[in-house]
Amino acid sequence: MRFIRRAHLFLGCFFTPLLLFYILTGWYQTVNQNRLKHPSEAETLLQKFRVVHSDQIYPAEQEFEKPSSPRYFKALVVVMSIAATLTIALGLVLSFKLFKPVWPVWLCLALGVLLPMLMLWLGQKR
Repeated sequence: MRFIRRAHLFLGCFFTPLLLFYILTGWYQTVNQNRLKHPSEAETLLQKFRVVHSDQIYPAEQEFEKPSSPRYFKALVVVMSIAATLTIALGLVLSFKLFKPVWPVWLCLALGVLLPMLMLWLGQKR
């Protein structure tokens, strides 16, 4: 149990900054739908962060600059996604092991599935 707690702690701490970056830039994309035609159009810092989120590159300052490659950043995001999934699984294991009774955990999990489905369903009603 100690190993699970430590793994959850260290994975969570290591990937929290990148997860927050993806959450916040994803939120920005959701509420601000003015899409850029090309990454070089990004002028503000928020627009540049949005390009990092969507294209995994930091946009070039000048048109003639060599564009960056997303290979390394994409690899980091893949590792982050695997580690985040593992961290979530470890968190669930901890919640079921350490929280008694377990029905509130099950209720939260069920609501976490059903509420987004309900919001999408309500959004399609005319």
